[in-house]
Amino acid sequence: ADGELVQYHYGLKDLVTILFYIFIAIILHAVVQEYALDKINRRLHLSKVKHSKFNESGQLVAFHLTSVIWCLYVVVTEGYISNPRSLWENYPHVYLPFQVKFFYLCQLAYWLHALPELYFQKVRKEEIPRQLRCIALYLVHIAGAYLLNLTRLGLILLLLQYLAEFFFHMARLVYFTDENNEKLFNVWAVVFVVTRLFTLTLYILVIGFGLPRVENQALDPERGNFFSFLFNNILFRMSVLLLVCLFQASVMWRFIHFQLRRWREYWNEQSSRKRAAAGAKQQAKPLKRDSGYHENGVVKAENGTSPRTKKLKSP
Repeated sequence: ADGELVQYHYGLKDLVTILFYIFIAIILHAVVQEYALDKINRRLHLSKVKHSKFNESGQLVAFHLTSVIWCLYVVVTEGYISNPRSLWENYPHVYLPFQVKFFYLCQLAYWLHALPELYFQKVRKEEIPRQLRCIALYLVHIAGAYLLNLTRLGLILLLLQYLAEFFFHMARLVYFTDENNEKLFNVWAVVFVVTRLFTLTLYILVIGFGLPRVENQALDPERGNFFSFLFNNILFRMSVLLLVCLFQASVMWRFIHFQLRRWREYWNEQSSRKRAAAGAKQQAKPLKRDSGYHENGVVKAENGTSPRTKKLKSP
């Protein structure tokens, strides 16, 4: 009927929908590769290692940019940003608007399509464990938020994560085209730190203050209430917050270590360039000639006599 709001729940039919969009994602992946990345690669003449990383970053830039715009549109139109209390109010959020459900299904389809793409793209064996770990982490978190009815919180976290990832892979693309241009890495560093702080604040707000105040605190899997009753226990709540803080601290430590190593390499490179320039400048200085003039390669004094000292003959 006119004005009736239709909402959706998850079920087994989602698997068929995800399978369909896996094929769509494979086609879109091939289109981006054929009409954009391959043409740029032919102009840049990159090595095999850089060629593989360039393709990876190029695909992820297109995906992250699309996801950031799409996710931002969803959270704004649904009012999750203007009303932060909606992230935990009326939990569990069993019934979803169409655009929220469709977004999650497409996200799952994309990261599942990345598994066969490892074979199609002929990814090097050394890179496969890292990419499998990344794909598994995204699938676990997205599917967990979808099945545990934490879709609103998951949308905000994905928005923050994809924003930082977009700047990182964009910086890599710029670096591959011009190795002296690392300014975008500094922008990514700032965005990464800001998104980590927002993520930690959001965890504390939802887990520490939001979910413990939910009216329905009883375990009720049929209604989708899986663990809100656990957050009523202050010991469990503090343990979860401690684990979250430790995880974010480990991420920040790895980030700081990476930045220090990058800056150390940068300053070593700059100092080596300065030493090379100083050595070339010193070699370019003109050699001092002896007083007098040259004639046929022989130095003669101004009065015509040879500047060499004459040996006295013994009598």
